[in-house]
Amino acid sequence: MLKNYKWLVSAFALLFLLLVGIQIYFLYKTYQIKENNIYDQLDKNLDRHQSVLRKKLKISDDTIQKRLISFNKGEITKKQLLDFFTKNKETVKPFFSHYVDSIASKSNLEVAISRQYKSILSTPDNKYILDSIVTIYETNRPITKIGRRYGGEWETSTENRDDKTDHLNGLYEFKVKTYYNLQILNIKSIVFRDLTILILSCILILAAVLWLFTLTIKNLISQQKQVEILHTVVDNIAHEFKTPIATLKIAAKSLRKDWNPENLPLVERQINRLESLMQQLHENDDDENVETYYDDWSNYIEDLQFANAKVEFVLHNTTPNTLPFNRTAMETLIKNLCENSAKYGATRVEIDLKAIQNTLDIKIADNGNGIPKKEQQRIFEKFYRIQSDNIHNTKGLGLGLFLVKDIVTRYNGSIELISEPGKGTTFKIALPYED
Repeated sequence: MLKNYKWLVSAFALLFLLLVGIQIYFLYKTYQIKENNIYDQLDKNLDRHQSVLRKKLKISDDTIQKRLISFNKGEITKKQLLDFFTKNKETVKPFFSHYVDSIASKSNLEVAISRQYKSILSTPDNKYILDSIVTIYETNRPITKIGRRYGGEWETSTENRDDKTDHLNGLYEFKVKTYYNLQILNIKSIVFRDLTILILSCILILAAVLWLFTLTIKNLISQQKQVEILHTVVDNIAHEFKTPIATLKIAAKSLRKDWNPENLPLVERQINRLESLMQQLHENDDDENVETYYDDWSNYIEDLQFANAKVEFVLHNTTPNTLPFNRTAMETLIKNLCENSAKYGATRVEIDLKAIQNTLDIKIADNGNGIPKKEQQRIFEKFYRIQSDNIHNTKGLGLGLFLVKDIVTRYNGSIELISEPGKGTTFKIALPYED
């Protein structure tokens, strides 16, 4: 059934995936903007205190310059220079961490910062004093993944002159390249917390679209199924009407040629058959309370025996002379159940009728084909007929058992089905009544 809407499902799948992609892209860009805003605000807050921080850290350009000159003169080794940076880093780490936390905690941020020298070049002789990254200061929290990195460069120069002659003994120039690294360790949780409503809204929108589409497909499939059922019903009605119409035509021609009273019962039977077919297509609106008499049950069985000569119908009737049930309804109930037995392979059908404690018990058992378990839940549905390999092997409107169930329901009764393929079928009906 769904393959008839394959193009619709495919189109929706593509559009839904496109919508999901747009939503994901929108959330990703919103996440980036939010993250950048948090970093920008943190940068502003830290910049306000840079001057105070430099004084507290006791690291000035002059101090570093003196160390570099000492190294160039050979007064200290490279190891001593690196030890100076390391010792200074460990000395200022507690204060620097406290300073950063005091600013970041106002926004519930967990921040890690490090300042590094990428390289130090002595420009006069074009010689690298440092050719690897050295950390100058950092927080207690280590950086696990750099969120932002700012690169910088500064130069310093000093002339060494003789105090008496003012002779230039040496020129010291250095070019220093630096990194300033920044990471907000809990940035994801903060951003996602702020975007929770937006994310939930996107999910709800996608879920609503998917639900509406699923509901639409279900309705389309249901409508198509109903149309197919109606088409099948119309075909079956046409088939059922052919026989009585053809018989009436023959009878009419016969009467036109030669008046014969023996043809009248034939005409009446076919008219009754047409009327019965018409009544099956409508709800039973006959509210006239016509009692059912003892002999009526026998008449129903005789009619069934005449129409189905190859089937043996056996009646066991211990009911009283009259019962407060609509005669037409009881005829429909008995005949529909028995005709179903005849249609589906039964050669013997037993009908047991008992009236016990103001309840009419009807039991109809046959030795027919039986009804598969998977079909038993649906056989009372309107227009439903048992299928074999998706093919209806018997003709009919699919209304017989539906009408039986409707009659039982109208009398507040119950119906029980016992059946097994190859072992026949038994219907047990209980109809309560008042004297």
